[in-house]
Amino acid sequence: MQRISSRLTRTSSLSTLLTQTIKRSSNTHSLKNANLQKQQEPAIPGHFLKWGSLGFIRTSRFATGFTPLEPKPLDSIMDIERAKTKSPEDLASIWDDYHLGRGHIGASMKAKLYQLLVLRAADCKYFVVPLWRGSGYTTMFAQVQTPHMIFTGLEDYKSRGTQASPYLTVKYYTDFAESKDLVLIRGDIVFTSKLTDEEAEWLVETAQSFYLNDARYKLVEQFNKQTRDFEFKDVLRSLNMPIM
Repeated sequence: MQRISSRLTRTSSLSTLLTQTIKRSSNTHSLKNANLQKQQEPAIPGHFLKWGSLGFIRTSRFATGFTPLEPKPLDSIMDIERAKTKSPEDLASIWDDYHLGRGHIGASMKAKLYQLLVLRAADCKYFVVPLWRGSGYTTMFAQVQTPHMIFTGLEDYKSRGTQASPYLTVKYYTDFAESKDLVLIRGDIVFTSKLTDEEAEWLVETAQSFYLNDARYKLVEQFNKQTRDFEFKDVLRSLNMPIM
């Protein structure tokens, strides 16, 4: 998986591309106070300018009430035409940075790796991933139905089945797969009380590793096709986690 974490600092050339939307409450402040407040606002942060270079829409919120199989189309998040002018490296970096600390995660991967994920997920849709917390772990249940990946707690899934609420939903955007050999990944945390951004990022990367690594994928095959042979402790060993 290609993940670029470098931070761009080119702000001056991007400033003109930023579009700000300011929502004003009606009749709560006078025009004079509004102007004074505007004068006191700090300069636009560099990362806002960077997002503006792709025309990112700043109305995205935490995924409250998010419908897993009806995610945001890519053109509602960024300006596709502007994104076409960016190199794969710059596009991946901007996409990644844009999602930091906002109840979402952003990542990217090579198109060939995504094709492998699609192939293997079609044959093996489900898996379990341990999420380490403090002195123990919580087991998460993953359903991979490309271009989507959905996570919920294993105990919730056991008790509620398909009615279990997702904790995290993931969408793979293939708009630039052919032109830039790049697939953009967006994760939406449905319950921020159950998952942090860092935990969500780890879950996505770890789940992908079990589908993309040949040795680890054998465990996915066992879980889906040879359930009697599956041992959860083998998953823990592969992740260097202690067996509780």
